[in-house]
Amino acid sequence: MLCGVTKVASVKQRSVKLRLRVEDSVVTATLVDNKTSRDLASLLPLTLTMNDLFRREKYGHLPKAISREAKRSRSFEVGDIGYWSPSHDLAVFYRQDGEAIPTPGIIVVAKLDSGVDAFDVPGSMKVRIDLVE
Repeated sequence: MLCGVTKVASVKQRSVKLRLRVEDSVVTATLVDNKTSRDLASLLPLTLTMNDLFRREKYGHLPKAISREAKRSRSFEVGDIGYWSPSHDLAVFYRQDGEAIPTPGIIVVAKLDSGVDAFDVPGSMKVRIDLVE
């Protein structure tokens, strides 16, 4: 457990990168500094089956709920990775459609550095998420 405590503490101290393996692509993201992103980091590594929603986002169910103690938003930017607390889902937004996120909104936990196109494919996909050490 000490390793998990150290990992979460390190998220608070520096800019933390994530590596997302999507099919044959590797994409990186930077964690936002909030309690929700620190909780997400404590779950890593994990592999999610991410389904498509509205041809704007891929979402996958986390193995457990994480903190909801961070700012919520009813809008998103392409490249945002957000936590949808009602069903404990992590979503990667790959295309803007101008629609608002329903209440209670998402908590942005990370932002893709590049490679958003890797998510803009029909259907579901497996995504492995790791902390970059």
